[in-house]
Amino acid sequence: MYPTTENRKVRGYSILAKGVTPIVLEKDRKYKIPSQSDNGYYIITKGYKIWTCTCPDYQYRNVECKHINAVKFWLKLKDKLKDETTFTTDIEISNEIKCPYCSSTNFVKEGMRKNKSGIKQRYKCKDCKKKFTEDRGFKKMHNDPKIITLSLDLYFKGVSQNAITEHLRQFYDVSISQPTIHRWIAKYTKIISNYVRTLTPDVSGMWAVDEMALKCKGEWNWLWNLIDTESRFLISSMISEGKTRDVDTARRPFKEAKKLTKKKPDIIVSDGLQAYKKAVKKEFQANKKYGISRTLHIREIAITDEERNNNKIERLHGTMRQRNKVQRGLKEILPSRIFVEGFKNYYNFIRPHQALDGKTPAEVAGINLNLDGNKWMNIIKESIENKK
Repeated sequence: MYPTTENRKVRGYSILAKGVTPIVLEKDRKYKIPSQSDNGYYIITKGYKIWTCTCPDYQYRNVECKHINAVKFWLKLKDKLKDETTFTTDIEISNEIKCPYCSSTNFVKEGMRKNKSGIKQRYKCKDCKKKFTEDRGFKKMHNDPKIITLSLDLYFKGVSQNAITEHLRQFYDVSISQPTIHRWIAKYTKIISNYVRTLTPDVSGMWAVDEMALKCKGEWNWLWNLIDTESRFLISSMISEGKTRDVDTARRPFKEAKKLTKKKPDIIVSDGLQAYKKAVKKEFQANKKYGISRTLHIREIAITDEERNNNKIERLHGTMRQRNKVQRGLKEILPSRIFVEGFKNYYNFIRPHQALDGKTPAEVAGINLNLDGNKWMNIIKESIENKK
């Protein structure tokens, strides 16, 4: 099967993730990238309206190959460097600022505060007389929010932490360690997840569930995903430790789905795993005495049945496998669960889908947070403002 457009983009990221830097042959026009399979090189040329490459993928299929995508991504990073020569926080001040000590909105501006993360407006509360700066999720952080959110975006697009540190050093002249990036990922995944779990997606009555093997610390574990087939909203995504695929484990994504959506589906589509049969019956059974379930469970559907097969969730698994391949597997169960939770947020709220006319699954499911521009920064801001 030939790679999809999305896979070619991910493979383009993976080229840069390996530390490969395109060689400029002609400024703004021609570049050279080493072949990933031998010692040769491919020439990428930017034309008037199209890009071309000398690799077989482009020559035989006339598509934007991974080498073209790698150069495009590399140039995009360089453009960001030109546009952002100074690292000052550019988050707009909201009209809903509250004093963190007494929640008052009665305050005045009290000069500016400068630290390593940039210049921030300082306020003085007229009621409790205390001074404060606005907390947009980056309070006490030593790095620019743009650098932090760029790192998050690169990571969930499939770029390795090692490659992210190299990109930040090369294009932004900022030295960030891999442990620091890992801490950012863990911190902001938790902040965002705590907020989005309070939102109820308007999903359809047809869900698809499937499990995929995920390598963690050299051993295979199971990742369970449950998706709404209409909006593509990833309702549940969780890792079970070990190789067991029993009924109790299969029930876990269903339990989380019921809690989040506050509804039961009309149809559940799954593969032929026997555990799903009992799991669906136990979680969505309407009449325990007679064993009648209001949810129709469809198993082992033929791949030609476009309406009821699991193709949509398989495409999701393909994307996740590409990310995992670039990162060369995951190291421990806890970091793996952070990655899975963070990827769910990225998949639902950040990443636009071509099949959804450029919308995110959250938008199609009725959750529109108006995350224009820097989506990561805005969703962090939204999460902090709605902190329980």
